[in-house]
Amino acid sequence: MSSQDLSITAKLINGGVAGLVGVTCVFPIDLAKTRLQNQQGKDVYKGMTDCLMKTARAEGFLGMYRGAAVNLTLVTPEKAIKLAANDFLRQLLMQDGTQRNLKMEMLAGCGAGICQVVVTCPMEMLKIQLQDAGRLAVSHQGSASAAPTSRPYSTGSASTHRRPSATLIARELLRTQGLWGLYRGLGATLLRDIPFSIIYFPLFANLNQLGVSEVTGKAPFAHSFVAGCAAGSVAAVAVTPLDVLKTRIQTLKKGLGEASYSGVTDCARKLWTQEGAAAFMKGAGCRALVIAPLFGIAQGIYFIGIGERILKCLE
Repeated sequence: MSSQDLSITAKLINGGVAGLVGVTCVFPIDLAKTRLQNQQGKDVYKGMTDCLMKTARAEGFLGMYRGAAVNLTLVTPEKAIKLAANDFLRQLLMQDGTQRNLKMEMLAGCGAGICQVVVTCPMEMLKIQLQDAGRLAVSHQGSASAAPTSRPYSTGSASTHRRPSATLIARELLRTQGLWGLYRGLGATLLRDIPFSIIYFPLFANLNQLGVSEVTGKAPFAHSFVAGCAAGSVAAVAVTPLDVLKTRIQTLKKGLGEASYSGVTDCARKLWTQEGAAAFMKGAGCRALVIAPLFGIAQGIYFIGIGERILKCLE
């Protein structure tokens, strides 16, 4: 194996390990974010803490990890693609890796955001349905006499009573809408992930550069972790309005009286007129709490070089 192939393989391993560790740590907060963003009209949850407490009481501890299996399965290729693509594009676009070039860094981040959407869109499409199922159950209990407004997971008369699973939802989408059904909200996903990557990667690179040791040529783990957390928080909050639009568009099953959307523009217009400007920042705190440690862990593992160590052991 050539040194270049070894480097790419190591980057993929680093991204995959980072994704698995990060998702396991922060998934309950991500579930709260999805449920808070999907609330319309009367709020079922007053905030993140209230959402997590009610979820734990109603669905048990594992209820806070609804949809985690989808993420844990697909986050490895997603994070691996994102981190490896950014690193590859930075090396390709930067004439001198030690010289900061903001435009090239932003372009590399843009490319990474585009690449990852191949996995991100279907992953979040399935994850959101599972995460929001508990909120809909509580909402329907509050209006037991009302019938659900849609039955997107049904595959027959008996299946409407089955607990939704990623496999069931994916099969139904493929059967009724084809592959494109899994890519519902692709435009909104791109609108969120490209700006996120454009903000995150250059900001992290510059913050991390402040702690690079002249001896090792790398920043200490603690510095990379903090830089990843800081850059992730800023980028996450900045694109929260786009994340809200994506979540609303990708949510298939709606509660009683909740609006449906035909696209990004329609969603933004209805959100503004029906719920006001504050609705665009729903779940912003949760997003910061999810993304900060997620990318802090990711960059920490990436710069420690877990992948390089694993490959060295296998030689």
